[in-house]
Amino acid sequence: QVQLVESGGGLVQAGGSLRLSCQVSGRTFSSFVMGWFRQAPGKEREFVAAISRSGGRTYYADSVKGRFTISRDNVKNTVYLQMNSLKPEDTAVYYCAADTLGGRVLSNIHARSDEYDAWGQGTQVTVSS
Repeated sequence: QVQLVESGGGLVQAGGSLRLSCQVSGRTFSSFVMGWFRQAPGKEREFVAAISRSGGRTYYADSVKGRFTISRDNVKNTVYLQMNSLKPEDTAVYYCAADTLGGRVLSNIHARSDEYDAWGQGTQVTVSS
C-alpha cells in the first residue's frame, strides 16, 4: 500500500516562497507519475503540476507556470513543489498524488484528479497580502 505524506506548508507573505515535500513509501516510487493539486475553501480541487517517472518531463497549470517548479528525487522517494512569487490566490490545501498503475507516460490526462489513485492528507499554504 502506497502512503504519501506532505510537509512544508505554512504562512507566507505575498511575493515569498515555500517548498513543499511529499514523502512516498510502500512501493516502487520511480514507476509513478506524481502530481500536485490544491483546493481552496469553497472551490473544487485543481491541478497544479505533474512530473514524469524519471523527472525529465513536467507539466503545469497556466496559473502557476513560471512561478512553481515540480521536481523529484527517486532515491529519496520524494517529490517537491518549489513555489516562488506566491500570491494570495495561491492560498489552499495542497495535495500530493500518485498514479500507481506504474509505467504510464506523463501526458495531459495527468491534470485530471481521477488519474491518481493515492493521495496525501494535504498541507495548508496561506499567502497573506
